[in-house]
Amino acid sequence: MSDGSGRGDRGGRSDRPVRVVVADDQAAVRDGLVTILDHEPEIEVVGTAADGAEAVELARRLAPAVVLMDLRMPGVDGVAATRAITAPGPGPAVLVLTTYADDESVVRALQAGAAGYLTKSAGRAQIVSAITATADGHRTFAPEVASVMVRGLSHRTALERIAAAHALTVQETRVLQLLTERRSNRAIAEELFVSVATVKTHINNLFGKLQVGNRAQAAELVERVRDERA
Repeated sequence: MSDGSGRGDRGGRSDRPVRVVVADDQAAVRDGLVTILDHEPEIEVVGTAADGAEAVELARRLAPAVVLMDLRMPGVDGVAATRAITAPGPGPAVLVLTTYADDESVVRALQAGAAGYLTKSAGRAQIVSAITATADGHRTFAPEVASVMVRGLSHRTALERIAAAHALTVQETRVLQLLTERRSNRAIAEELFVSVATVKTHINNLFGKLQVGNRAQAAELVERVRDERA
């Protein structure tokens, strides 16, 4: 395990090991994950955290490519930690590894910005594969989580279904809503109490996740999802 500070390259990491922070409140689980990952030449564990607050601090200080995140931890939980790590923009990706696969846990994690979601029933090969895929910018979900997403999306509003399907953060979902109301960047900034520059960052991230090129296309996507449930 290293304490270096070089950032892994998302979507183009070359042959360098994927730098990982492991966050779990159970020492036995943390130690077990470190033991597993330290035997993988393509992965380098650079830090471990026992709670969400420590995970956020390590993510900012060590700049890993991936944070392997438990959800239910004392103090700052995994959802809040995921939001804090992903909200500023480009940086570490969060891959959830937790015991829970219920609708609420899955949707909250994805809305907070998690790039993938595994349960602790996952085997060594699945965890390693998910970490490297996440570092390369891909999204990975356990089969039981994918079924939860499909089952749960049918009962949510268009915005909620889009947010869960595309892993939008709470702030990005709010920006999408305001975009559909044809608000200007300045009006959105005033509504959310953030700067116009921050709004532009959220919009760029939003467009990337939705794979749309402009506001009109984003609004059309929302309307299309609404029409599917009409």
